[in-house]
Amino acid sequence: MPVSIKAKLVEKEEVINGIFKFVVDASEVVNTAKPGQFIEIRVNDDIEPFLRRPISIHNMDKNSGKLEFIFQVKGKGTQILSKKEIGNLIDIIGPLGKGTFKYDKYEKIGIIGGGIGVFPLYELAKEAKNDGKDVNIYLGFRNKDLVCLEKEFKDVSSSLTLTTDDGSYSQKGFAIDFLKQDIEDGKIDCIYACGPLPMLKAVRNLAIEKNIPCQISLEERMGCGLGVCLGCAVKTADSPKEAPEYLHVCKAGPVFDAKDVEI
Repeated sequence: MPVSIKAKLVEKEEVINGIFKFVVDASEVVNTAKPGQFIEIRVNDDIEPFLRRPISIHNMDKNSGKLEFIFQVKGKGTQILSKKEIGNLIDIIGPLGKGTFKYDKYEKIGIIGGGIGVFPLYELAKEAKNDGKDVNIYLGFRNKDLVCLEKEFKDVSSSLTLTTDDGSYSQKGFAIDFLKQDIEDGKIDCIYACGPLPMLKAVRNLAIEKNIPCQISLEERMGCGLGVCLGCAVKTADSPKEAPEYLHVCKAGPVFDAKDVEI
């Protein structure tokens, strides 16, 4: 069950320009949270911004109760959040989301992320590696200036492939091309993905083509995070055109079996 807490900000870092990592004391959330879940943050006590901001859980320490989340400054809400200082209290509801990453049945997992979509994948990779899984990670960024968390992901992987679209850092190209090759070589038995919608569509199509299980984490605009406002709807894959059916990312997700949703 989600809880509402005021979590103390204990560490703050600007990872790259405009992207911040916050560490808060939040044992009440960490004790029950699972990879793939998220939190909702109220950025201040003023009327505006009225809605909370949904942010994925990046990393958790069960022993210390510390929770890490990373966000990009995009608008007024995240701009206000980025100005918080160490010692400030942050209004958090979480953990939220019933759809989580599940890897128990698989041994050779492929984790692929693009851009800011890499952040929710770290906790998954860390737990899977600790459970003895073969963790193969594929991260794609537009260019060198946007590359982040390389060391962190390398430390929790069996192999890490990092790409940039323009070749300004590491491998040139798209992460999915390297994932595809490893699937064909028999190195992967399940895919986990989060990132831009075009990337997720390509990963979903690849998984269907290769008949390999795939779980995707969707990022939609969420008003409440509890399934009340109905703002984060995603169409189910088998919906009839005349009467489409929808699931809500905040409640049924954010992680879905790729075959279950139409993206």
